[in-house]
Amino acid sequence: MLNREREPLIFERSVPGKVGMDLPPLDVPEARDTRPEHLRRGPFQALPSVSEVEVIRHFTRLSHDNYGVDDGIYPLGSCTMKHNPRLNERVASLPSFAESHPLSDPLDVQGNLAALFTLQEWLKEITGLAAVTLQPSAGASGELTGVMLIRAHHVALGASRRVILIPDSGHGTNPATAAMAGYEVVELPSAPDGTISFEDVVDHAGRTHPGLLSLVQDLGSEIAGAMITNPNTLGVFEHRIQEIADLLHGTGALLYMDGANMNALVGVARPGDFGVDVMHLNLHKTFSTPHGGGGPGAGPVACTAQLAPFLPRPLVTREGERYHLDWDRPQSIGKVHGFFGNFGIALRALTYCLSHGGDGLRAATLRAIVNANYLRKRLEGTYHLPIPSPTLHEVVFNDANLLPAGIHTLDVAKGLIDRGFHPPTIYFPLIIPGALMIEPTESESKAELDAFVAAMEDIAREAKNDPEALHQAPVRASLRRMDETTAARKPVLRWI
Repeated sequence: MLNREREPLIFERSVPGKVGMDLPPLDVPEARDTRPEHLRRGPFQALPSVSEVEVIRHFTRLSHDNYGVDDGIYPLGSCTMKHNPRLNERVASLPSFAESHPLSDPLDVQGNLAALFTLQEWLKEITGLAAVTLQPSAGASGELTGVMLIRAHHVALGASRRVILIPDSGHGTNPATAAMAGYEVVELPSAPDGTISFEDVVDHAGRTHPGLLSLVQDLGSEIAGAMITNPNTLGVFEHRIQEIADLLHGTGALLYMDGANMNALVGVARPGDFGVDVMHLNLHKTFSTPHGGGGPGAGPVACTAQLAPFLPRPLVTREGERYHLDWDRPQSIGKVHGFFGNFGIALRALTYCLSHGGDGLRAATLRAIVNANYLRKRLEGTYHLPIPSPTLHEVVFNDANLLPAGIHTLDVAKGLIDRGFHPPTIYFPLIIPGALMIEPTESESKAELDAFVAAMEDIAREAKNDPEALHQAPVRASLRRMDETTAARKPVLRWI
């Protein structure tokens, strides 16, 4: 029993660095505060004395100032902000999962390893590739892991290759990833239909940009691989992807696919079947994990059998009825994360797969494509469609039709806030001036899509009849329009 009469330990806090009576004082140099005076926080002000109801109302009002996928359509292009089923959350929060320790003996967490192994098998089937690692903790981490596999492959062959080809329609992290892995990036231009150009392209200024064929001919054995987002950031499927793969493989190069847009392919097309050697997946996009606030994320990597020996260790394997962590991988690139991505994200993704089944995942993909093309058809003409090619899960408009009235893409985005909608991705991809990039996902009903269309059409009318009103938007939000350029270039950093 607890001895309640025992004297408590006394810590003498009056002597700096001294605890009790037996330890000498610590010789710690005095810390100097080098922060500018105007950045230092002032004296602590006592919290006001308020009632419980006032506190609850305060935080409830703050929550109403936010907008999330539970409030309505979240049409950020290239981000797949879909509904997050509550079933996923319940499974990830089960005590047997949530309270297990990542350093537990594998024999004590067989259920955890079984879940990870099962997810690996699902992802192998979905991608058509031979092996999967769940270690990378986000999409960019998955990208780096994939490119490191490409490097390890060439090093094992004794080849020294310096170039990664990346199309101008790819995701912005791709060039940074290739550079971090030590490669030189060479840009592939887009053809007028929005896909990678095979032949040379002459731009509006009369400059010639070499297409894929010219670059392969000029660089040859210098090419380590290409990083291609497919469908690309225009929502267009790279229909010559098999030819691209064959062309690269003919030089000894490999094909990396950025899988961030797999919401357009799951259950319909497998990247491994059209020549992809390695790719990452975003569990926090395609597989319905919450995606707000910059995370959490998980970026598993799938690859061919040729690249499997280089995967990060350990891998989750199964022998008979037992699951293991396989550390015996002498060609591995090593660990890329402390453990297996974010374990809770993997559980959510597995729950999503199991609850939908193969047919359900395919249906979700097809519905995402239908929703995007419904918006494309409804808004075409009202907003300019710069790329005429058919699109899949997302569509890119721009502000060309509104410019004569002095209305720009930013005005459209602010106008949507006044009408109760989160704006789509704007000014991306960079190859489309004034881009409005819209991805409705499969989550939205026709009624929600029609309401979004009505808001977009109302903005177009206002642009024609009262453009100054749009320049003032948003007027109904808790915060008015800010000077975003000055805020980015001259931020005011201080405590309030």
